[in-house]
This record gives sequence, structure tokens and C-alpha cells, in this order.
Amino acid sequence: MATDTAVPASSGYVQPEIDVPALTALLDGTYAEVRDLVRTNLAEYASILTDAEEMSVDDFRERVKDVVVEMAATGQTGMGFPEEYGGGGDIGASIAAFETLAYGDLSVLVKVGVQFGLFGGAILQLGTEAHHDAYLADLITGRLMGCFAMTETGHGSNVQALGTVATYDPDAQEFVITTTSEDARKDYIGNAAKHADVAVVFAQLEVGGASQGVHAFVVPIRVDGAPAPGVRIEDDGRKMGLNGVDNGRLWFDHVRVPRTALLNRFADVTPEGVYESPIDNPNRRFFTMLGTLVQGRVCVGGGGINAAKVALAIATKYAVRRRQFEATSDEQEELLLDYGMHQRRLLPLIARTYALHFAQEVVASQLHDVFSGVTDDEHARRELESRAAGTKALGTWHATRTIQECREACGGAGYLSVNRFAALKADSDIFTTFEGDNHVLLQLVAKGLLTDYASEFEDLDQLGMVRFVTGLAVETVIEKTSVHKLLERVRDLLPGGDQWDQEAGLLDPDYQLAMLRFREEHMLAGVARRLKRGMDNGMNPGEVFSRVQDHVIAAANAHVERLVLEAFVDKIRSQPDGDLKVALNLLCDLFALTTIEADRAWFMEHGRLTVPRSKAISREIGSLCRKVRPLAVDLVDAWAIPPEMLRSPDLVG
Repeated sequence: MATDTAVPASSGYVQPEIDVPALTALLDGTYAEVRDLVRTNLAEYASILTDAEEMSVDDFRERVKDVVVEMAATGQTGMGFPEEYGGGGDIGASIAAFETLAYGDLSVLVKVGVQFGLFGGAILQLGTEAHHDAYLADLITGRLMGCFAMTETGHGSNVQALGTVATYDPDAQEFVITTTSEDARKDYIGNAAKHADVAVVFAQLEVGGASQGVHAFVVPIRVDGAPAPGVRIEDDGRKMGLNGVDNGRLWFDHVRVPRTALLNRFADVTPEGVYESPIDNPNRRFFTMLGTLVQGRVCVGGGGINAAKVALAIATKYAVRRRQFEATSDEQEELLLDYGMHQRRLLPLIARTYALHFAQEVVASQLHDVFSGVTDDEHARRELESRAAGTKALGTWHATRTIQECREACGGAGYLSVNRFAALKADSDIFTTFEGDNHVLLQLVAKGLLTDYASEFEDLDQLGMVRFVTGLAVETVIEKTSVHKLLERVRDLLPGGDQWDQEAGLLDPDYQLAMLRFREEHMLAGVARRLKRGMDNGMNPGEVFSRVQDHVIAAANAHVERLVLEAFVDKIRSQPDGDLKVALNLLCDLFALTTIEADRAWFMEHGRLTVPRSKAISREIGSLCRKVRPLAVDLVDAWAIPPEMLRSPDLVG
């Protein structure tokens, strides 16, 4: 090891040793057996990584479908469905299985997500017993393939404005599904181009001439492999990635389906044409329907985090094999990971991946509890939706950044398809967009923070949120997050009074959390003030929101980063003393300090960092990297990625 990368013996620091199986067990958690089952299956289908490069698009799609159906036979894809239909009856297990599946080919992952998460999840969560009896057993086994037709060419995130219309015909007791304009076509729909026989179609429901908002319908789109009458299907064609998934477009020309095709858990139409719902408020009804589909968001976030693990495992293993330049007097070229810059590139990303892993663990646990009825109240659901949105945004952005950095860290070898980065980059890039564009999701997070998940939460669009926050609630928000109160709170946490930012230990988790809390709440108060000021000046609510949108996103991002750090700290505090806890503390410190360093301009602008303190943080990060460096391979090995999935013969041997 190069002399400038070693931790001096005189420092008194004792290097911990990691028990890799013990760390794997900690990471796998409750569902270790589920994760092992998926790992075993992935190893059996390792050849699909090569198939993806060598097959035509059509052949690759068929290969992916075959793998998905074969995996369904093992039970791993149906774990979240009720046992009476052949499922596993455990939502938490289904999340664990999906996350682990992200170690393999991502077309398989997304195909599984479409079939069992989106299509199957919509029928399970929005339908009633009759729908469950009709569809669940067959879709769980893959005998019935389906798709989830929500997104339209002209309407992506704004689901409430969808252009597809379902008009009830009381004489025939049928709904008539119609694509009303070209931008109302369903687009980018996975499984639609080739394999789906049935679609869950989201459309504006019209009953007796009145619009009742967006509802979901089960609509056959193929009969004996050919488009159903009135249904037009078009292939989206080759994509940047995920070419094993058959994305397509759908048009409906007065397609008739029976009254029972309406997924009627939250609303129904009588044979005579009377609309009924236990939820009177249409906005609340809409958000309740969409809230039941939050599992997809949780899954995509976990999938992104695990894709990042694959990239880091490859890059780290390469960095302890590849030598470059002579940095010492022994005339031997140095290992890449012994260079300080290479450590700075990879090791903070490993730390952030561990942090996001534990944050994902929290949101997956919340999802399981809410949907299993353990904590099924409205406030818990709102918090789950917000946390799922924020974790998905940070997790998928992290994947995109990490995969790119790892590719660069592997030089020319990283550019070869055989070494997996080409597929990882291309296939994961869309994760930042589907299941909700990340910027839109962070606006959802901010809305919950600004309204404190009030009873009106479900009723508020962006303009409603502006009016709500600038009304009676704004004084509450500002009072709760006023700067002087924030300072009092963080001073209570730490010694040092007015000098807490200079005297507190950089490696004190209370200091780290206090810094992130201060940033979050200061930003939130600032957003509330700007909203109120704009409205007081007579501006249009839409213009007010547009002007503060960057501030809204920053506040939401700060909130989620604080939640991620809290999850990491809480996990460490629950562990017994020992080398494993020491190693996790190193990673937690590295994550916290690099997070503060990345936004040090803000902290300095707002008086939370002096120049000397800022420099001390950067020095400490360098020291932490040197301490983590000997642990790096063990840390990535603990993710237990099957060797067949790492592939990369040029990089990992």
C-alpha cells in the first residue's frame, strides 16, 4: 500500500476485521431465505446476460418472458399475493425478492415488475374478490400475461388529466373505452407490444354525462394472439436499454367491456348507472386509489440501489487487481484503490449505498406494515407515500451516478459490454423516470412536509398546496421551523453553545444529524415564507409555485437525506459492540460527512460551517477513506452478489 494511504500506527487506530457472512446476514435481514432463493435462481439464468448482447430484440424478449415464467414456477415472483391464489401472503418478502432480482438482468427485473407488481398489484389492490378469483391464480403463474396502461403520450405524471375515457352504457351494462385524441394513446406500456392479453386501463369514468375522475378497468387487448376488436397495438421499438421488455402503445376505438370490468374496491357503478363510492371527495378517492400502488415505487428504489451494488462490486474488485504507475520506491506499480483519488471516487459511494440500503429497509418495512394492516391509518399511509417517493428518488439518482463513476473508474475495460457496465447504464437509466419522475416525487415529499400530512393532504394539487400553506397553516410551518427555534434545538443536542458547529466532534452522529436537520427545516421555513410572500404580493398561485420550485425540491431532498442518515444511525445503534459495528460506523461517518461536504456552500452561507471547519471535514473524509480502504472488498462481498452476475472477466477475474 502507498505510504500516503495508510493509517499511521501511531494514531492508535485499530483496524476492524469484517465477518462477511455476519454482515450479509445483517443486510439480508428478516428475508434472508427469500434473498438466497433469488440468488440461486439468478445463477441458473446467468446466460441471459450474454443473450442480451447476442440476440435480436424479438428473440431477447421471448427469452426474458421464458425466464420470468420459469421463475414464477419457483414462487419467488408471487410472494406478495394471497396464499389462497397460490401466492406467499407476505408483501415484505415480495419486496426482498424484487430487490435481489436487480443483481441480474434488468429486463427480467422490469418484466417481473410489470407483470406481478403493476398489473397484478392493480388487480389485487384496486379489485375485489370477483377480480381476484378471475385473474390472480393465472397471473401469478404467468399463464395470463398483462400490462398496466396508465401513462399516455400527453399525460405522464399528471394522471388526473388522462385523456382516455370510459363511458357507461346502462342499456348494455357495459363501459365503452375510447382514446379521445392522439396524445391520449397509452404509451411506453411494458408487456403491451407482444405478450399481454389483458390490460389494466386507467381512464376518465363518465356516468350519466358526469365525469367521476380516473378509474381502472380490466380490458382484453388480445384474442388468440391478435389485437382484440377495437384495440390498436404498436411497438415502441428499440429503446436505450431494457430491450427484453416489449414496450408498446395502445389505442381504444369504442372498446366495450362488461360493467364488472371496473376495478371496484373504491367505487362502483350499479347496473342502472348510479355511481357509488365510500369516499365522497373525488380528489381523496383518486389519491387513495393511487396510494395503493405505492409498492411499485418502493420496488424501483430498491432495484436501483441494488444495481448500484453490482457496479460498485465490479469496480472495487477491479481496483484491487489493476496496477498503474509507480508511487513508491519499490518499483512496483500501485493498486488503483491505494490512490487517494480512487478511494475518494468509490468509497463514499459504497458508504452511501449502505446508507440507502438501510433507508430502503425502513420504507419496505413500513409498506409491509401498512398493507398487512399492522399500521393502516391515513397518516401512516401518507408518510409511507412520502417516504417511498423520496427514497425512490435518491436511490435511483444514486444508481445513475454510481454506475457512471464505476464505469469511468474501470477505464477502457469498463466500456466493454462483457464487463456489464453498458447494460447497467442503459437499463437502469429509466429508473429515475418511471414510477414517477424524481423531481415530481420530491414535490410530493415537500407537499407532505408543508401541510404536515393534514386531512386536506389528498385534496391538494400544487395550486391547492400553495393556497393551503399560505393560509392559516403557514404561520404554523414558520413557527415550527423558525431559525431561532432550530438553533435552540441543535444546541440542546450538543455541547458548545453558540460554538457548537466548531466544537462538536465531526464523528458525533448527533452533530451530523443536527446539521442535516438544520438544513432541512431552514429550507422548509424558507419555502413557506416565499410562498406566503408571493401570495401577499398578489401573484398567481401557479406562478408562485413555479418560482419556488427549485427551493421545494432542495427542501425535500434535504429531508430525505436526513431520513437516510437517521436510518443508518438507528441501525448501528441497534448492533452489539464489535468490529462489525466499528466498520458500519466508519461508513456512516463517511456518508454523513460527504453529504455535508457536498452542500458545504449552503452550510457556510447560513453560518453552520466556518472555513476551518469545512477544511477539517474534507481532511476527515480522507482519513475515513484510508480506514475503509482495507475493508472495501469485504464490504462489497457482503452484498452476496452471485459471481455469475458480476461476470466481468476482465475486471474481477
